[in-house]
Amino acid sequence: MEKQVYILLTNTNSFLTKLIKLYTKKPYNHASIAFDTHLAEVYSFGRKTARNPFIGGFVKENVREGLFKQAECALYSITVTERQFQKMKYCLQQIEAQKRQYRYNFLGLFGVMFDKPIKRNDAFFCSQFVAFLLKESMVIQFQKPISLISPHDLQCVPNVQCVYEGKLKDYQNEIQTRTQPARLQIVI
Repeated sequence: MEKQVYILLTNTNSFLTKLIKLYTKKPYNHASIAFDTHLAEVYSFGRKTARNPFIGGFVKENVREGLFKQAECALYSITVTERQFQKMKYCLQQIEAQKRQYRYNFLGLFGVMFDKPIKRNDAFFCSQFVAFLLKESMVIQFQKPISLISPHDLQCVPNVQCVYEGKLKDYQNEIQTRTQPARLQIVI
């Protein structure tokens, strides 16, 4: 049985995002992975507190609040087998169970800038983490080291399909409207 996994790319327009965007010239500079169309289960490596971008690590993101409220996004789906899906969830659970030992890979960002892989144990940046899950579950075999994978690279992966692009809150409103049962209006 096939399942869908979602790659969520965002632009929150935070100060740090604007700095990264100056270098990348790409519209989206943060990557997350989601396991449902409602984006209730979204995971990444990013800031642990909204006020400090330099304290980062493994996070379960609530894309309905904080910096995500005004975010632009591109949402991609990729079809995986049940086995790949379970492997991905298993890898995620292993990281989540040991999340205190994981750090944000700030040094790895410089590796991307200079096209020099910097692999650090127990450390990821956002797109490196998403690429790691996809690689470990044998969904995608990347042509370059995952420590060099940028959010833009995830858009270019074969077999990903763009589901939505625009304001993240508009997507959430659209999904919520589609899944609410129709209200019956009784006229007497």
